[in-house]
Amino acid sequence: MIYLDSAATTFQKPDTVAQAMENALATMSSPGRGGHPAAMRAADTAFACREELAELFRLKNPEQVVFTSSATHGLNIAVKSMVREGDRVVVSGYEHNAVTRPLTALGARIAVAEVPLFDSAAVAEAFQRLITPDTAAVVCSHVSNVFGFIQPVEEIAAICRSRGVPFVIDASQSAGVLPLDMEALGAAFIAMPGHKGLYGPQGTGVLLCGDGAETRTLLEGGTGSLSIQQEMPDFLPDRLEAGTHNMPGIAGLLAGVRYVRQRGLRDICLRERQLALLAAEGLRTLPGLRVFALPGLRDQAGVLSILPENREVETVGEALADRGIAVRTGLHCAPLAHRSAGTLDTGTVRLSFSDFNTPEEVYRLLAVMEEILR
Repeated sequence: MIYLDSAATTFQKPDTVAQAMENALATMSSPGRGGHPAAMRAADTAFACREELAELFRLKNPEQVVFTSSATHGLNIAVKSMVREGDRVVVSGYEHNAVTRPLTALGARIAVAEVPLFDSAAVAEAFQRLITPDTAAVVCSHVSNVFGFIQPVEEIAAICRSRGVPFVIDASQSAGVLPLDMEALGAAFIAMPGHKGLYGPQGTGVLLCGDGAETRTLLEGGTGSLSIQQEMPDFLPDRLEAGTHNMPGIAGLLAGVRYVRQRGLRDICLRERQLALLAAEGLRTLPGLRVFALPGLRDQAGVLSILPENREVETVGEALADRGIAVRTGLHCAPLAHRSAGTLDTGTVRLSFSDFNTPEEVYRLLAVMEEILR
């Protein structure tokens, strides 16, 4: 199988990830639940993972790294920590349902910075205009999960800092691919999955909590600390980590993060963009196909959407799957992004690359697409 659906999850992992998970199952229990060797190995592994993540994202205190089950879990914590019913929240026009559904459930007033695709300057201008004194929070995806559009989070963060508005970054498509400096950004929260660009297993996620960020719990329960107290601890990470930790997942995530740090963000990003550019240039030569990319993939990561003119996107996706190529079709849980790009009625076929894809796989994709369209 040629796997081109890494925006959903990176299917191909470093070998060390599975090895670390197997070792955790054989040697670790739960951190904070005893002083015996199995519990201490778990505690050491969990803290090592927090340290690696803190260093990767330039967060001074590893205890401000909170383990979650997914980016969606982390985004729910972030949004529900800051937003109350009726609050005004500014979001980009390329947000995932993991942002918009919690805001809708809270009854927030959502202001959308809806701008044309791949226009970074327009994004910054829209946020500059929409962030007003009554804004309770700002949320922005770093990279669109549909189009790979890299949004100017550094500029948006500067606006938020100057106006004293909490900023939440959805780094679902950028963590492990693009640099993110928590200290420089001054964000209240950055949420990310463990199973995409960090090459960890499904069921893992990370929430980076900024200095002084107000946190509200989604779950209450055992933490292994202050057990006589009936309120959740007021310190991180315990406050947001009720229940038993997913130690096989955390051990696998640690191995994935170490792979990313050893390989280097720059080299991973360069490889993904080169493959996406190769695909975009080849697909543009095929008749009856719209390719969502600017020349040179300007302002775009390794995520590429295409739209066949006279065929349903699901039909094309099924034809690719029948020929051994895995992609995703439809709205990709991001109707707001499709509304911004004008593809809400059709959806798109999405191709997304990882560090484990090759040029030969792209050439096979191009040959198969030509066959399908013909």
